[in-house]
Amino acid sequence: MKSAEALLTVRNVSKRFGATHALKDVSVTFEAGRVHGLVGENGAGKSTLCGVVLGVHAPDSGGLVLGGSSLSLDSPAQGAAHGLVGVAQELSLLPAMGVVDNVVLGSEERWGPFVNDRANRRRVEALMAEHGLEVPLDTRAGSLPVADQQKVEILRALGRESRLVVLDEPTARLASHEAADLRSTVRELAEQGVAVVYVSHFLNEVLSVADTVTVMRDGRIVRTGPAGAETHGTLVEGMTGRHIGEVFPPKPPAPAGDAGVVLRVKDLCSIGGEFSDVSFDIRAGEILGLAGLVGAGRSEVAHAIYGAGRVASGSVEVGGRRLSGTVEDALANGVGLIPESRRDQGLMARRPVRDNTTLPHLRRFGGLLGIRTGREQMAAGQACDDVGVRAESMLAPVEALSGGNQQKVLFARAVLGEPRLLIADEPTRGVDVGSKRAIYEALNQMARSGCAVLLVSSELEEVIGTCHRALVMRGGRIVAEYAGADMVDANLLSAAFGAGEKAEARPR
Repeated sequence: MKSAEALLTVRNVSKRFGATHALKDVSVTFEAGRVHGLVGENGAGKSTLCGVVLGVHAPDSGGLVLGGSSLSLDSPAQGAAHGLVGVAQELSLLPAMGVVDNVVLGSEERWGPFVNDRANRRRVEALMAEHGLEVPLDTRAGSLPVADQQKVEILRALGRESRLVVLDEPTARLASHEAADLRSTVRELAEQGVAVVYVSHFLNEVLSVADTVTVMRDGRIVRTGPAGAETHGTLVEGMTGRHIGEVFPPKPPAPAGDAGVVLRVKDLCSIGGEFSDVSFDIRAGEILGLAGLVGAGRSEVAHAIYGAGRVASGSVEVGGRRLSGTVEDALANGVGLIPESRRDQGLMARRPVRDNTTLPHLRRFGGLLGIRTGREQMAAGQACDDVGVRAESMLAPVEALSGGNQQKVLFARAVLGEPRLLIADEPTRGVDVGSKRAIYEALNQMARSGCAVLLVSSELEEVIGTCHRALVMRGGRIVAEYAGADMVDANLLSAAFGAGEKAEARPR
């Protein structure tokens, strides 16, 4: 391995947002040719530190040193001009523009005063081939699945003449094989002399790809050292200040044989062909996992059950009553949803935490003169406390919260509705290890109270550690079902990939 050379040094940086002290006297060095892992709970300051490095935030005190010279950044564009680029946790594509235009935005190939579309396309095709990230090019970015949008963001960063690349939760929306390809790309970048800052809640992933790891807690750096000297357990202790045993709490007992069926899906087919002939039941108190690769149709099934996706045929029954296929009817019959994308599908960023928590349930707080805000505030506060939301106030805008706390606001919204059926689509995406356990415990508590839970997850470990049963989708169909000792990684992966077509067929 090449000798390390300090590329960018953060010196004694502090940053406040109102009363929140996001960074407190932070100092760290990122080295050329090294992958530097950055871990910490939500709100620890990781994203703020990355924002300072990229020019998104100006530090209140302290500064940056690039290549031995002091550096002051006023904007991300200025950071990019110095070779400092990043992929943010929240996607920032221009949805009406095509994939190629999004990737080359700001660095287009030109022919005189005109944009050279053919050269830009060849450039993007070469990037995809080099890094193993395939995206349909003749498509508007906004119409792509979330996982493909993430790949476009990554390709944009990789296409710059970069000296330092910040990847904030880069694999959160990728399938397992795509995540492995990305980690190989990260190592290739480091071998080319690029400094890579790798921010992730997947601690084993950080340990596998990073040379150095910095642990943050409450806006401070706990320690920086070689990744080889850390373990999953030591990172968790450093992040939380306490020892956490198993990530997954004990599962609630599986429902008894006489437990009533809460959800019954029969022969469900989508209009656009995303899924077909989907049938399954979930009983009261049961947590059912829906696994499969990105694009297998899992989220589309979840949205169809909730009434947010049109279906061509089939039926959805909750508590024995057939739903009409609208969100209003689903809510009225006790169906709650945590969507996959909190920004695009779930939250009103500029509205208060209270409003985002109570939005589907406002009728509960109505009075003669309108909404009883006192009751609404109390209910929202209790629901947020139940799932561990950290916010200065229920009246703070939800966009001021960390990504993980925004996710937990969606969970608080679902809990507040006391649903008979909870559909949780990637509910722990972008959530730290401590908060994940809190969400798993909340899911368990809902199951113990008799709620049926449908958990859609790309993390096989999450499905295995949380669910009583797991269904695997491939190509829009349910191809296998596992429970008990058969619910293991090898079986789920085999069914998802169709490896040798040896996966156990689900009885129909």
